Amino acid sequence: MSIPEPFDQGWLDVGDGHRIYYEQSGNPQGIPIVLLHGGPGDGSRPSNRRFFDGQIWRLIMFDQRGAGKSLPTASLEANTTQHLLRDIEHLRAHLDIQRWAVSGGSWGSLLALAYAIAFPQNVLGLILRGVVLGGRDQVDWWFQGREIVFPDLHKQLRTYLPESEQHSLLHAYHRRLIDPDPAVHLPAAQRLRAFMLPMTRLVPAASAMAAPDPQHALNIGRLWTHYCMNDFFLPADHVLNHIRSLHTLPAIIVQGRYDMVTPFRAAYRLAEAWPQAGLIDVRQGGHSADDPAISDALCAAHRDMAAQLSEHS
Repeated sequence: MSIPEPFDQGWLDVGDGHRIYYEQSGNPQGIPIVLLHGGPGDGSRPSNRRFFDGQIWRLIMFDQRGAGKSLPTASLEANTTQHLLRDIEHLRAHLDIQRWAVSGGSWGSLLALAYAIAFPQNVLGLILRGVVLGGRDQVDWWFQGREIVFPDLHKQLRTYLPESEQHSLLHAYHRRLIDPDPAVHLPAAQRLRAFMLPMTRLVPAASAMAAPDPQHALNIGRLWTHYCMNDFFLPADHVLNHIRSLHTLPAIIVQGRYDMVTPFRAAYRLAEAWPQAGLIDVRQGGHSADDPAISDALCAAHRDMAAQLSEHS
């Protein structure tokens, strides 16, 4: 499937000194769908347009506060989940969309769920990949638990720090990433990104072994640790405690069985609490949307969602 080019793009002032970049592609008269990128801090990627049939969908992608082309870059000022939820609503109103489907991967899956819980009347359906529920167990896995699978990578992450700080990697890296001195925050961002990248795909691509782009690494590292430090600015078990409010929405969960970033358990727990949601167990999939099996499953999930929405329109 060819990757559609944007027919509209721009920056939207959402207040607090932030301007978010957005673009629209596909069919202007198609089913509206907004894609929520991961990270936090990763930014939208043009290649992700390939998951959406350009004749069926009116695809809206945007860069969340501090990410991608949004300004100011890597800013933590007024940057919480509640701010992002308001930004999504601001963008929906700006584009004069009454209701839209929501697709989100990794951190974007948690943001999509939080948005649907806050504004269910504005959501047509949900497509989720690599489920994040925002619990402390997932944060612990990211910074400590993966040592059992990637001891070599974890050693590089850990030994970058003085021994006195190695007991709390999240706090130690967060302190460095928010330091105003580039000589402090940039190397820390690159080390953290070098730890994360090889784990995103079932079979790592050569690009995962290359030196990370410093600015992109800073965007992700600073925002990701900021959100982890603050429990994603959501109450404990927020999604599972409110999942009943989404039981009338069509939903599809795409989850790699061998996802080393967001292991299968979170998606399984979500599906157990939300039997109306279809769980696609991708047996040859890791975390990244670029894993071939995950890519195929995402294309199929968006086709299936479009068929469901067209059937009930």
